[in-house]
Amino acid sequence: MLKKIERGQQFVWQHQDLFRCPICFSPMSEQPRGLKCQSNHQFDVSKKGTLYFLTHAIDSDYDAELFHARGRMIRSGMYRPVIERIAKELADTRVLDVGCGEGSFLSLLTEQGTPSVSIGFDIAKEGVYQASSQPNGDFWCTADLTNLPFTNGAFEAVLNLFSPSNYQEFARILSPGGKVIKLIPNANYLKELRQGFYPDDLHKQTYSNERVLAKFFQEFPDASHERFSYVFTIPKERQRDLLEMSPLEWNATESKKEELYQHPLKKITIDLDLLIGTKGMK
Repeated sequence: MLKKIERGQQFVWQHQDLFRCPICFSPMSEQPRGLKCQSNHQFDVSKKGTLYFLTHAIDSDYDAELFHARGRMIRSGMYRPVIERIAKELADTRVLDVGCGEGSFLSLLTEQGTPSVSIGFDIAKEGVYQASSQPNGDFWCTADLTNLPFTNGAFEAVLNLFSPSNYQEFARILSPGGKVIKLIPNANYLKELRQGFYPDDLHKQTYSNERVLAKFFQEFPDASHERFSYVFTIPKERQRDLLEMSPLEWNATESKKEELYQHPLKKITIDLDLLIGTKGMK
């Protein structure tokens, strides 16, 4: 059985044409420990089988416990209807997951959607290291959304699930006819959790995605738009994970956190907009 580093090296050697140097933007080629560009900038595969492409360290507020909790909630079936829908778009495609976190979304999607190549990246190294333990053959790297280490037209689908966008970079790395698949919260998303953490703050209890929607349709006027709204029954063993899986708790008072820890939610509202935009053929 291959070690993670060996699997990672085999992947980048087999798919070196998908990568470009984030420093000088030249093509990459195989070298004994990973990839090297024409200007001799070298990127070695880590022991965890990942690549690190950041040109300078970037702090992330997302820690290991948040990623663990997030992964367990995703695996619990919290987003199953949405995942099943997105998977239909990914069969036999080269897929990039933008802001993959600990990799649970991409891992579940590749199980169902059978893409030909699947790569996830995040700016948080801790999330990428956790992603390297996902059970599928996806590849993971640490990279910057504003300077993606991939060649022009490398992918046929970009997953943009609960993560920031860079439509200029998306257009560059997508092949003609490629898709941007974006998932964003709607007004009632996790409303019970918002109300529990911030019962006296109506501003924090509400959320509007109108600006994000408007920007997406500015980029993709003919995009499709589907809403997923349902109530998810939280497995008892996952009820505390819900409280720890997102930044919602960061500014809550200790008393409100403790109250929810002692009396966790049993059901939660999922309210999401799924947007699919297609790059022109020219």
